[in-house]
Amino acid sequence: MKLAHKALLLNFIGFAAVFLAVRFTLDYFFTVNRFFLAFIAAVAATLTSPKFAVIKTGKGEILSMKWLFSHRS
Repeated sequence: MKLAHKALLLNFIGFAAVFLAVRFTLDYFFTVNRFFLAFIAAVAATLTSPKFAVIKTGKGEILSMKWLFSHRS
C-alpha cells in the first residue's frame, strides 16, 4: 500500500471516529435536530481529528501526523 493511500485511509478513520463519538455524545445529552448534530459533529471532527500527510525527504517518503492535542518539547 502506498503511503499516500495509507494517509488518506488514516485521515478517514480519524475523522470518522471523532465524528461518531461527538455525534452520539451530543445526541445523548441534547435534543437537537439531527442536521445540527451532524453539522456540529463535522466541525468538531474537522478541527480535532489527526491529520496525516506524506512528506518527501532526502531519504525518501515518510508518513507524518499533526494533531491538535500532541505537543513536542
